[in-house]
Amino acid sequence: MKMFEIGRLVTKTVGKDADKAAIIVDIIDDKYVMIDGNVKRKKCNINHLIPHPQKFDIHKDASTSEVKEILKKHHLLLEVKPTFAGKRKERKKGARPKHMHAKKEKAPAKEEKKEKKKPKKSEEEVVEEALTSAEG
Repeated sequence: MKMFEIGRLVTKTVGKDADKAAIIVDIIDDKYVMIDGNVKRKKCNINHLIPHPQKFDIHKDASTSEVKEILKKHHLLLEVKPTFAGKRKERKKGARPKHMHAKKEKAPAKEEKKEKKKPKKSEEEVVEEALTSAEG
């Protein structure tokens, strides 16, 4: 039994498509195959795939719709949930508003009050101050 042949069901083990089912649609060389299914059609290293015993009857370079139909029939097709990542906010066509062309001005810097450091009092001044406060 050939491990990696056209129509073989495989599971991707590495990358963003890890743990997703796919079908081999073309053999590129002894290290790479073309896969399609629950993953985007792409060239993949056979070391990143786990082959399964299921083999489907498809021809070389079968279209994505054919592959997905087979996976759907065998309840292996994942339903893709819509995400907000790819959707962009639509804007009105035409000239951009003037405020988008203007450079942003920096906010005026707040003037902080800098306190001047008082010079240290000499020992005599400290003693005098203590005496005057004690008398009063």
